Amino acid sequence: MTRVKICGVREPAHALAAAQAGADFVGLVFAESRRRVSVEQAQAVARALGGAPLSAAGSGTEAIQALLAQKRLLLVGVFADADPETINRTAEAAGLDLVQLSGHEPWDICHKLSRPVIKAVKVKPGMSGQEVLSSLEPGAVPLLDSHAEDALGGSGRTFDWVVAAQVARRFPIVLAGGLTPDNVGEAVRLVRPWAVDVSSGVETDGVKDVAKIRAFIAAAREASA
Repeated sequence: MTRVKICGVREPAHALAAAQAGADFVGLVFAESRRRVSVEQAQAVARALGGAPLSAAGSGTEAIQALLAQKRLLLVGVFADADPETINRTAEAAGLDLVQLSGHEPWDICHKLSRPVIKAVKVKPGMSGQEVLSSLEPGAVPLLDSHAEDALGGSGRTFDWVVAAQVARRFPIVLAGGLTPDNVGEAVRLVRPWAVDVSSGVETDGVKDVAKIRAFIAAAREASA
């Protein structure tokens, strides 16, 4: 079953809607973004969802699956080019279960973090599946996203899903970039990712839309059944 992450959540009500619709992850953005949250806002989301943050040994999808077996919905903190100490301190204060790196961090930073890591890999136009595979290193679950000069993520732009499928045949990946309730089913059927990630695709006028969140999760689930 393909897992689902609803990213860029700022309000407890939207986190609860995602949980009730069957999401596996809610993403809270601590990087520079219009969706950025404070530690206090993150704590409010964590309180609304209930349950203490969990810890897991190891990295990769096995560690995350172990957490999901204990807690239905995991909180993911999204950072960009922050130092490990800041990330670990924020993760502890905000009650995060996972960390996502969406900047230009070197892979070895993953081994300095106290939570399992998802690491964004930006796929540029013309990149081959082999080029993407060659860029991956141990320590994190790769999240394949479209490359955009003007955004670290949440750009609403897709990239070549054939390339993503080539990578997904070798490694469990999170697929992001331009996904919506209308196209996520096709993406899941073609790529067969371990998880899908959406932010702008479930928004209306820049605000999370509960109906779109529900439709996105339903479409992803149906396609991966």
